[in-house]
Amino acid sequence: MSRFRLAIRAPAAPCAAAIVFCLLLLASPLRAAGEKFAARQGELAVAAQNDAPQRHVPRRDADHHSLTDTRWQWPTWDDFVSVVSLRNVNTLWVLLGTTILGVSAGVVGVFMLLRKRSLAGDVVGHASLPGIAVAFLVCEAISPGAEKSLPALLVGAAVSGLAGVLCMAGIRRLTRIKEDAALAIVLGTFFGLGIALFTVLQSIPSGNQAGLDKFIFGNAASMLGGDLWLLAITALVVLLSCALLFKELSLVCFDEDFAAVQGWPTFLVDTVLMGLVVLVAEVGAQTVGLILVVALLIVPAAAARFWTQRVLVMTLLGAALGGLSTGLGTILSALFPNFSAGPIIVLTGGAIFAVSLVFGARRGMAWRLITLIQMRNRVGRHDLLRAFYEALEKSSARNGKPAAAAALTERSIGLDDLLVRRRWSPPRLRRLVAAARRQGLVVVDQKQLRLTEAGAAAARRAARNHRMWELFLIQHADVAPGRVDRYADQIEHVLEPDVVRELEDLLARGYPELAVPASPHALEPAGGKP
Repeated sequence: MSRFRLAIRAPAAPCAAAIVFCLLLLASPLRAAGEKFAARQGELAVAAQNDAPQRHVPRRDADHHSLTDTRWQWPTWDDFVSVVSLRNVNTLWVLLGTTILGVSAGVVGVFMLLRKRSLAGDVVGHASLPGIAVAFLVCEAISPGAEKSLPALLVGAAVSGLAGVLCMAGIRRLTRIKEDAALAIVLGTFFGLGIALFTVLQSIPSGNQAGLDKFIFGNAASMLGGDLWLLAITALVVLLSCALLFKELSLVCFDEDFAAVQGWPTFLVDTVLMGLVVLVAEVGAQTVGLILVVALLIVPAAAARFWTQRVLVMTLLGAALGGLSTGLGTILSALFPNFSAGPIIVLTGGAIFAVSLVFGARRGMAWRLITLIQMRNRVGRHDLLRAFYEALEKSSARNGKPAAAAALTERSIGLDDLLVRRRWSPPRLRRLVAAARRQGLVVVDQKQLRLTEAGAAAARRAARNHRMWELFLIQHADVAPGRVDRYADQIEHVLEPDVVRELEDLLARGYPELAVPASPHALEPAGGKP
């Protein structure tokens, strides 16, 4: 067991190294952006004091005379260069902030996906609305008419979101209600309470202009330097926590019962994970909104799942895909200012997920289709070669011994002789023969088929593996000889070399290594098998 714990603990070092590397990469851009922003603010202050004319607005933005103008307009080349080169300080702030948020959300989302609690982020987002409303009411009671306090609103949202998570956990642990039902109860109740409180806020004179709706739908364009530092600190806390608790989080995600038996504090680890979800969800509320923040938590992790089966690699991929989706979404929203950044970021993540769904190296649809086609071709090749061997077995056998590979090449066989041994259609058989011919296993001579030396050896091996598996099922699985052929057909095509060696060891006494056992059942020349 100590070896297992050591294997789980090992990935923490590369995770910590990756975090330090990311922080070093971000340090220089953040410092340069801060200096550039401060210089820009000084220039604007001097211009205001001198009654200088307002700064130039690009033609594309000047044409928008009202907020209801939603005309589609492609960006010009100057707009593209300006956005990509990050000439606008606000674009730089937003790009860095959303990228940091995407990286931290992608890491946490991997563990949420493996924990099978993907919608916990949705609960946090909806449950945060009452906290935002209550925090605003408290601030308004303390200082009426004052500008909204972002830290106070975030604290209220975090407390409310954490309360929703604890309510869901309590319902699941203390009652017989399933987790999905508990999720629906908490989500609906807290969201309804939040909407009711937001309705009350509309009656307050300053409530209409407080901009609280930005927490619901997001407003990344309003991000300032303080917001960026808050996102950076949040990302640092999240990444360090995941790195230090990597082994515990991985163990609880895969087998909570085993972790509890071994003495690991599963409830504490689970609580820390949910706390990280709350932290990411609340900090990301201003970027994509509380409703869409669940997409940042789950979409990158789900996309990474199609590329690997290792937790460490999946975690790093989730962080990379999360940063990529938020960065590209921010750039696209800057190029098309009529669209909000939050929905564009989520749609960009959805596009990355679609690419992973189709082309993922492990679970992608294209990969699975290729694997299925290869498996079907391999099964057809094995069945064709075994049918060859069974058709030529008696005539090629010598002195009662199984036919040697060389003896199988001396005789030819027609397509009709093969059709009666399997329920193949003539087109299917012709395709199998053509594939075997391309692989050098079969030669065609005046509509007669003959095995090559390589084909004869492969046919002998296919028949031998099939019959060894039949004998194993009869002797060790109590399968009736009359039904063993069908059972062997279902698994013989996926026998690995080590399994074949085990079968040889079990059956070595009665059947020498190079011999082909006789069929334990009567062969059916009339095509009784599929």
